[in-house]
This record gives sequence, structure tokens and C-alpha cells, in this order.
Amino acid sequence: MTAELVRGQNHTLPQTRLEIRVSAGSPVVAGATLGDENGTVRGVEWIAHPGAHRLPGLEVSRQAAAGHRLAVDLEALPDEVHRVTVLLALPTGVDGPTRFGATAAPFVAVTGLDGTEIATFTLTGLDAESAVSALELYRRQGAWKVRAVGQGYAAGLAEMLADQGLAAGAAELAASIQEAVARSLARSVAPPPPRTPEGDRVRHASGPSDPHPETAPQPQPTAHPPTVHQPTAPQSATHPPTAPQPQVPAHPSAVPQPAAPAHPPTGTGPGTPTAPAAPTAGGPINYAHPRRQHAAPPPPPPAAPPAEPGQAPQPVAGDATGWSMDERLYNQIWGMFEDLARAAAAYRSAVDFAESRMGQELDRSLSDPRNRIGGTGDRAREEARAKRDELIARAREVLDRDLAQLAAEAAVVEPAVPAAYAGWDNPVWHAHRIPMELPMALRIGDLHLPERTDLRIPLLVRLPLERGIWVDSGRTASEAAALMDTDRLRRLAMETAVLHAARLLAVYPPGEFSVHVIDPAGSAAGSLAPLVDAGVLAGPPAAGPGGVASVLAHLTRRVDLVQMAVRAGAADALPPDLDTGEQLLVVNDFPHGFDDRAVTQLRYLADEGPSVGVHLLMVADREDASAYGPVLDPLWRSLLRITPVADNHLADPWVGHAWTYEPPATPPGSRVLEQVLAAVTAARRAAGH
Repeated sequence: MTAELVRGQNHTLPQTRLEIRVSAGSPVVAGATLGDENGTVRGVEWIAHPGAHRLPGLEVSRQAAAGHRLAVDLEALPDEVHRVTVLLALPTGVDGPTRFGATAAPFVAVTGLDGTEIATFTLTGLDAESAVSALELYRRQGAWKVRAVGQGYAAGLAEMLADQGLAAGAAELAASIQEAVARSLARSVAPPPPRTPEGDRVRHASGPSDPHPETAPQPQPTAHPPTVHQPTAPQSATHPPTAPQPQVPAHPSAVPQPAAPAHPPTGTGPGTPTAPAAPTAGGPINYAHPRRQHAAPPPPPPAAPPAEPGQAPQPVAGDATGWSMDERLYNQIWGMFEDLARAAAAYRSAVDFAESRMGQELDRSLSDPRNRIGGTGDRAREEARAKRDELIARAREVLDRDLAQLAAEAAVVEPAVPAAYAGWDNPVWHAHRIPMELPMALRIGDLHLPERTDLRIPLLVRLPLERGIWVDSGRTASEAAALMDTDRLRRLAMETAVLHAARLLAVYPPGEFSVHVIDPAGSAAGSLAPLVDAGVLAGPPAAGPGGVASVLAHLTRRVDLVQMAVRAGAADALPPDLDTGEQLLVVNDFPHGFDDRAVTQLRYLADEGPSVGVHLLMVADREDASAYGPVLDPLWRSLLRITPVADNHLADPWVGHAWTYEPPATPPGSRVLEQVLAAVTAARRAAGH
């Protein structure tokens, strides 16, 4: 049975030798890019286009045409390839449409070599775009899948190639592709003639993926289907990509994106403080572990075979690419996050389409006044609702299948995660030992969607922290917060901050992480008691204007000195009393106790601190700082906002769903926090700190 996909929906591929058939209302250029485990195109040699139409395991057409057949042999692709993205673009410099909105919606079908359709996708909703990523084939848990993408680019082929990861030369390559197409225009295939109703594809009853089936032209075969050539030198196998590439949406607050791991030279050994490396001017900060290995990552553990042919593979913990099990689990968790986001997006799109089509059918049926009398109108309504319910039921069946697979994967991943990725109720904390090496990431809570609230995805952020964290203690932050007493909400916010600080202390090697606290009025004494009693703070919580000024001056001086040393390449010239380990500043009840100078210093730490190892963890109600007006807007935007109570304010970087964030919490009556802090104290003493 053919799977008719909507944007974001995926489908398992039952075979590896495929054809991708494209039909459009006017000649288009067809190509494909190969992506590595992070979905990145490593160079122009990873792009198949009319000027270079053959790659190992892949062949595309050499001219613009209204119909294309792309040949793909997934087993013949190089082992480092994990994603194949099919690209379409309108040719330039010729008579014809300059945007996809002026022509019939392109139709793409993935078929077997015998022509049997496996999955189809109609690229509706395009307007000013002149290039589009149609669909992608990708590996997930050892199996290949196809996903409908439909991402358009108004700036054309160059913008699309750059978005696929081509770091340099995208414009030059786009120009060369169009030039190659221009040389072949004499062989271009003319658009197919309009189809009669008798010859049209009837796809109304088979799925919710085609809002306008009448606009999808019938695929036109080319004269000579291309052949696939076997690769000459297959390389070591790796696992499917899990690190996402799309841009983070601006609203709601965006979930931090995972970064592709880099591998700089190894450090001098655990516990040896060094000045942080200078960030590249204008570029992203490198948050790779300084002692990560250089060797190629070993392949992930093989997925267990399915119980029966056609079933999804049984999930395996660590079933992702990585140099260590921690890195594999990190990538796997982000893969689960992306799969859940896209599965929910496909379901919601299908429901919207079903509702829209029901309305259209009712409008057509009842537009004739004669159909509104008697039982004709009632029958039309019943038939339209029945079709809608059938489409929604099919979409829900697909969603439930995907959710069940993800739930099974979560059930094997959660018990296998290290302490840094584990919830406070995970038994791993009871046997936790302070590590001698910094982990890749830290869990700061859980995320879930309303489609299945018990399926929780750990929210992981890379270490060292790329940005500060703001625990919003305001009652206007969410509906749940508005129902709570102000004092209780602020206490919960501070307790949440303490749990984050304790977790950071527990995952850093001894002596490489210090925590400072500013509590101007001493109102958080009860919440801070676990940290104070364990003796893990760099000093007593700072109170009053004098204490605030002293801590801020100390950390500002550290940022200035390390920045100057890094820029001058003179790390050895740092004062011997300067602690070059990572620093965390916990601020309670901001802006109470802060004068204008202190506010300026805090903004400076938030902007400049993360790049040299000074991080901010604020507990604040934005309304309390409203007197500063827009002056503090950059501060709030620079911080990752979380809440002390469940709230749906975070957005994923793929489709922008509003996810419900669940803050971390220790089990009732548990003393796990005290045990972990005691382990931190013991490790420091043993290391002589």
C-alpha cells in the first residue's frame, strides 16, 4: 500500500534499491545531496547535479525536465553517508516560471525498481520559492526511511545548497549547475499535457497527504533510466544522524540545539586548569570536550533484528554514532526528540487537512440551494464527516505506531544513561562517583507533547554551558504559576536552581567548577541549605549591596583577565591566584540589591562570561525589573528561560512545537541531593581542593 506523506511525515523503506520519480508542471532541475552523521554536506563531491550526475549509489538527470527518474542504491552509498536529500530548482535564463507558485505543485514518488510506489509526496503551499528540498532518505536505528520535507527557498539554488551544509562555494556551484542545464536545454522534456478526469490519479481516499491532487502531474518516464554504480571503496559504517540542522524558531523560547561534536587536541589531564580557547571571531564557540579522542568513532551496536519481517527493529541503547557511549546516547536522545517532533507534526497536518477537506466538500455540496432541502444536506454532512473521521483515524494509527516505537526506545535508553543525563529518580545517582572527565551534556528537565504526555524526552544542553539559564519565578510566566502563592513559587524557583547547581557540581571533575551565590536579602537561606551545609560553595552567599558588588567585581575581573590572556596568547601570564576553572554565579531575587553599576556588570557577565568559563544561573521575576525598561531586554534574550513548574513555553528547532517543560525534582523523601553533594565534598578533599 502506498504511503501518501504530508510535510514532516516519514515512512520506512522496505528495500534499498529505489527510484525517485519527479513530475512537475514545467521543467525543473533535479539533484541530490549526501549528508554525513550530522546531516552535513562535506563538499561539492557530495552533490549530484546535471553537471556531475553520478555518485556512488546515486544518479540524477543531466537536464531540466518536467519528469525525472533518480536512481538510488542505499547499500552502495559510502558508509559515512546517512542522508540523501532530493533537491528541485527552476532553471534560470529561460522562458518559464520563476517561482513554484506559478506552476503546478511538484509530485515526488519513491518506487521500487519494478515501479511499485512506496511513498508519495505533493509539494503544496509553495509560492515565491525557486528551489525546494523535496524529500530525504535517512537512516534511523539501522533502517532507512523517507521523510517528506518540502522546504522552499526564495533565494534559489545557492541558498538551498548553503542550507544543506555547503560551507563555501554554494553560489559558484549553483551558477555552474544552471550553466550545465542551459547547455542541455535543447533536450529538455516538455511539460505533460493536461490530464483528463478519467486519467487523473485518484488519491482522495487513500490518505490525508494531498490537499490538491488535481494539481499533481502524472510522472513522465525518461527515455533511458539511469543505472547505479557500485562504490569502489566503502568506508567504516556509522549510525544515522541525530544532530538537527534547521534554525531555531524565534518564538516560543527555543530549545538549545545540539552541536556536532568536534575533536580538538587532547588536554593535559584531568584536574589541570587551563585558559579556555579563544572563540573564532564572528563564529560559534567550540564546546567540544578538550580531551575527546581523535580516532574515528566505532560503529554503534547493531540493532536487534525484528521479530518478524516488516516489523521495526527492536530499540537498543546507544544506537547512534559517537566516540563513547555517552556521546552515542546523547545523539540517540536528540534523534528521539526530532522523531517525536516530526511525528506529531505529520499527525497535526493530517488532521488539519481532513478538517479543511470536509469544509470544502460541504461547501461544494451545499452551494446548490436544492441540496439544502430534505435529506440531501444531511447525507452530505454525514459523508463528509465520515471521510474526515477515516482520514484522522488513519493518521492516528500511524502516530500511535511511531509513539509506541519511541516509547519502547525510551524504555531501554533511560536505564542506560549516565548520571549527567539521568533524572534524580534514576538509581544511577546512588552509585555516582565524581568523574575525572567532563561529560558531553547535562539534563535540565524533560519535554513532552499533548499527543502522549507520558513519553518524556530528556532536555540535554551541551557542556560547558553555551548560555546562562533563567529560572522564571514570576506568576505571569504560565497558567500554573498564576495559581500559586508568590512566596511558594519563588521558593520552588530557587530550589530548582539549587538542583541545577548541584548537578553541575556532580558532573565536573574535582576542582574544575566553582559556585558563587548572590542572595541580597538572605531570602533563599532555606533553599540554599544543602549547598551551604555540604561546603561546596566558593564562599558564603553574598548579601547586601556590598556582597553583591564584591562577587560581581571578582567574576568581572576573571573574565577580563582570561580574555586578555587568550587574545594575547599568554595564558601563562595569568595571576597564580586566579581560578581558571568553570564558574557559576547563582543570582536570587534580581534586581533587588543591584545598583546601576551592578546591573551593567551582570549584563557583561551574561554576554562575555560563557566564552571564558563564567556562567549565569538567575532566579528572577521579569516584572520586578520592569523599571529598567528595554535596557534589560538583551539580558533576558541571552538566557535560556525555564520555569519551576510545568509550562509549554519551549519550542523545538525542527517544526516549532510548543513543548511542555517539566523541571527536575527529587523524589519525595529522598536524600539523593545530600548524597550527591557529600560525594562532591569527598572528591574535592581527596584531590586536595
